[in-house]
Amino acid sequence: MQAVRKVAAITGAGSGIGRATALALYRDGFSVVLAGRRAAMLEETAALADATAPDMLVVPTDISDRASIAALFETIQRTYGRIDLLFNNAGITTRNIAIDDLTFEQWSAVVDVNLTGSFLCSQHAFRMMKAQSPRGGRIINNGSVSAHVPRRNSVPYAATKHAMTGLTRALSLDGREFDIACGQIDIGNAATTRNEDTARGRLQASGKVEAEARIDVNDVARGVAYMASLSLEANVQFMTVMATKMPYIGRG
Repeated sequence: MQAVRKVAAITGAGSGIGRATALALYRDGFSVVLAGRRAAMLEETAALADATAPDMLVVPTDISDRASIAALFETIQRTYGRIDLLFNNAGITTRNIAIDDLTFEQWSAVVDVNLTGSFLCSQHAFRMMKAQSPRGGRIINNGSVSAHVPRRNSVPYAATKHAMTGLTRALSLDGREFDIACGQIDIGNAATTRNEDTARGRLQASGKVEAEARIDVNDVARGVAYMASLSLEANVQFMTVMATKMPYIGRG
């Protein structure tokens, strides 16, 4: 079935940046596939958009599970016959755990979602974009300012976000001949439920605990929507959207 709208898939679409981006892309005319572990939260996103399938499609997905990711893209293929945009947004972290206290299971969980999950989603999207007609599409990866400068006690998150930059560059290069563009948005201190402690106080490089400024998730969503709005002849390779007053520049 050929979709009238362009088709975007968003992982981690049940809350925060994913939800705000889904709503922004829907307003911009995309059909949006909502992927995430919590079906009720995905349904809530769709309700906020006042949208129903196929304009907004809820597909409960565990990004740490290969079979679940495969089922997601089978559903996209079956429903729309194509995909124009993938936003690899889903991510998890450990919180203030020193490397010598970190368990293998904690490390593996972050790698499985942040890196391997993004790779598998990108692989499925790449295959579809390469084969579909008209050919091509766009992949946007949710990096982080931690892809450049880590926080204290954040080894799994910082490592996977640095790796995300390599994934972005490699996909961008490999996608050129197939009209597949890939870029990355590096986000600093978006005001989500996951980082409410940031507004109260986070451990700084100096060892002090200090509150940090945050930004509305809609500011991030507008950045993703801009990247998605470009023709495939143009690409935002890297964009940084961060709280103006957060201690990132000069963090060390």
